[in-house]
Amino acid sequence: MNIEYEEFSTIEDILMYMSSVAPPMKNTMPINSYKGYVCAFIPLSPGGSGDTFLMIYAKGELENGIIEFDVATKSYKKVDVVERADKTYFVVMTPKRNTIADKAIEKL
Repeated sequence: MNIEYEEFSTIEDILMYMSSVAPPMKNTMPINSYKGYVCAFIPLSPGGSGDTFLMIYAKGELENGIIEFDVATKSYKKVDVVERADKTYFVVMTPKRNTIADKAIEKL
C-alpha cells in the first residue's frame, strides 16, 4: 500500500479542500479525528484497486458528530442535523483503530 500526503495548516483548510473535491450534489462526507490529526483518505488507484491513497491532514482534533462547514466564511460549527443544501456537512468519527492511518502517521 502506498500513501501520498497533503498537509494543511488548519482544520478549516482540510474542510475547504474536501468541500471542493466532493462529488456534485453530495454535501455530507466522513472525516476522522485520530491520534492528534484530522484526516481523510482519498483512493488514488484506478479501478478501485486500493493500492494508493492520498492522506489529507492537519494537526488537531474534532469532537465526534456532525459539523456544518460554510465555504464562504471558511468556518465550521457542530450541529445536530443536516438541514441546509448551501452548506457542506462532515460526519466526524474517531475510530478505535485505523490501520491505514496508523501506517500513514508512522511515516510522517
